Amino acid sequence: MDSQSVNVESPLTVVRPSSGWVPLKIADLWTYRELLYFLVWKDIKVRYKQTTLGIFWAVIQPVLVTIAFTIFLGKLTNLSPNGLPYPLFVFCGLLPWQLFSYVLSNASNSLVVNESLISKVYFPRLLIPLSAALSGLIDFAVTFLVLLGMIVYYDLTLSLTLFAMPLLLILTLAIAVGVGLWLSALNVEYRDVRYTVPFITQLWFFLSPVIFPSNLLSEPGRTWYALNPLVGVIEGFRWVLLGQSEGVVFFLATSIPVTAIILIGGLYYFRRMERRFADIV
Repeated sequence: MDSQSVNVESPLTVVRPSSGWVPLKIADLWTYRELLYFLVWKDIKVRYKQTTLGIFWAVIQPVLVTIAFTIFLGKLTNLSPNGLPYPLFVFCGLLPWQLFSYVLSNASNSLVVNESLISKVYFPRLLIPLSAALSGLIDFAVTFLVLLGMIVYYDLTLSLTLFAMPLLLILTLAIAVGVGLWLSALNVEYRDVRYTVPFITQLWFFLSPVIFPSNLLSEPGRTWYALNPLVGVIEGFRWVLLGQSEGVVFFLATSIPVTAIILIGGLYYFRRMERRFADIV
């Protein structure tokens, strides 16, 4: 048979850029888990490289903030929420806040900081802001030990609610990562976003019950206030560690769905913008 008379069609593959909603591909994170580990470890080593106090910097900041607010609010205004020692009240609020602010700040700038890595090799870009979140757990653990020491000093006892703290920790990371995904993707295209992050963080601090109790607000302002997902997180930590349960169910019931919306929306927006990162970073 003449080979020229045989018409064999070769398979045709058409490659087009994705549009609209894109799959999240969360399973890819497990495939690249070793890279995630090295990114987290690199961030920890760089942060405390050539520092005298090292990991103790994670404690110095919340301690100084607690002292300052105790002097200016606890002493001068005689603010003692539900009979709790004000330093303990503030430090317990700073525990999740410090983790949130660290993850938000580092995640929002993570893509720009790692631009050389993004432009050279392929890997799920989601690993970069996620590594910023996981590295913050080291500071959280050290600060948590200091808080336990304060609880012992003020002669308070822990209850079985302590076992709920990992869930609150996950909720804190989910809020920070969700907002960080939005800001990190925007920061790649609009570099002035990084200048707004400190302002957003500072404003969010005063809109959260870190230095004052949530029960100071009355309805309907209390309901609107609960839309801040950190309200449920901070009040949840005070319930778990200090036994302050007033309004915690309502605040958590509001924080969880708000957090889910922020996180899922951030994931989809990040994935949709991901294909452009290497071109414009």
